[in-house]
Amino acid sequence: MKLANYLLIGILASLIIGCSGSESDSNGKQAAVNANDPMLSKGIGPISSIKLDPKIDQTMANKGKEIYELKCTACHKLDEKFIGPPPIGIFERRSPEWIMNMILNPEEMIAKDPTAVKLLAEYNFAPMANQNLTEEEARAILEYFRTL
Repeated sequence: MKLANYLLIGILASLIIGCSGSESDSNGKQAAVNANDPMLSKGIGPISSIKLDPKIDQTMANKGKEIYELKCTACHKLDEKFIGPPPIGIFERRSPEWIMNMILNPEEMIAKDPTAVKLLAEYNFAPMANQNLTEEEARAILEYFRTL
C-alpha cells in the first residue's frame, strides 16, 4: 500500500474517532474505559480483563520470547523506535488488556482506538501486521514483556 493510502486511512480514522461519541465493539461493549488515558484504556478486542500474578511465570515468558523473536522483531526492537514502538517500558504506557488487544486485533485497534491511531501516525502509518496469534501466544508475549 502506498504512503498516500496510509495517510488517508489515518486521517479517516482520526475523523471517525473525533466525530463519534464513544466507540463500541461489535457486541456493543464500551471500547475503552477512558480513551484519553492510555493507561486506563483496554483497547478493542477479545480481552476485557486480565489478572497478572505478581510473580512472573518464567516458562511462559520464555515461550513469549521465542514467539516475539520469531514474529515481532522484523518491526520491533526491544529498546528503540523502529518500524513499531519498543516493548521495553510498555507497562508504563499501556494497560495489559490494551497490549493484548493490540497483539490480537491490530486492524480494528488502528482503525478505532485513539491511542493506536496516534501510534499509527507516529510510526509513519506503518500498520501492525496481524500475526494471527492465539490468546495463549499473546499472553506469553505479554509475560515476556514483563521481564524486560
